[in-house]
Amino acid sequence: MPTEPAPGATVEELIRHRLSTALGGWRGSAETALPTVAFVVLWVWRQDLTAAIVASVTVTVVLAVLRVVQRQSLQYVLSAVFPTAIAAFFALRSGRAQDAFLPGIIWNAVMLAVATVSVAVRWPLVGFMVGAGDPRMADDPVGWHRDRGLVRVCQRLTLVLAAIFVIRLLIMVPLYLAGQVALLGVAKVVLGWPLWLAGVGVMGLMLVKGHTPPELDASDVSDVTTEPATDGVVEPDESELRA
Repeated sequence: MPTEPAPGATVEELIRHRLSTALGGWRGSAETALPTVAFVVLWVWRQDLTAAIVASVTVTVVLAVLRVVQRQSLQYVLSAVFPTAIAAFFALRSGRAQDAFLPGIIWNAVMLAVATVSVAVRWPLVGFMVGAGDPRMADDPVGWHRDRGLVRVCQRLTLVLAAIFVIRLLIMVPLYLAGQVALLGVAKVVLGWPLWLAGVGVMGLMLVKGHTPPELDASDVSDVTTEPATDGVVEPDESELRA
């Protein structure tokens, strides 16, 4: 687990730390991707829908058992369980292997809309990911929004996230409509983990180059949410007045 950034760290350093916490590092990301990889590999190899679904479910169960044996959180394994189950349901219901990819296409379309709207209203999606990675904001999950510098950086990072969804849709939708299952499988793998790594790399470059000073320290959020009122009146501090 990464150590908490030192006091006075830039907004970019703070975001790097909290995104790492929220995403679960390399293992959490791998656990999310492996069931899909198993499905794709079995389908391309055997052209057998049932075998591909069984392989995907088996990988998910094995990952969950490893977490239980190690007495660790199932959070990231569970994030793969639901997409795997939904994909299997769609494919088995229709009998068409390409329908296993339909939930992912719908999900990317929804997330593109969410990311776009979040930027438009200045509540960027990445900001909520940053908040999720900060346990001190448990009592105030939107406290990050008081820091205008952090919001500006998260706006730019959310645009990178939206670009990932656009690329996936531009490639996956035509393949789905054409019924190209093998190419859908290859695209699913390439546009999954590798594209995500590329997006994270772009975000990382943006965060390394940036030196935005924080306008609101996380400790200030804690003070705002826990400090009792005096004589029925709470005096706002300077960081709140600037927000």
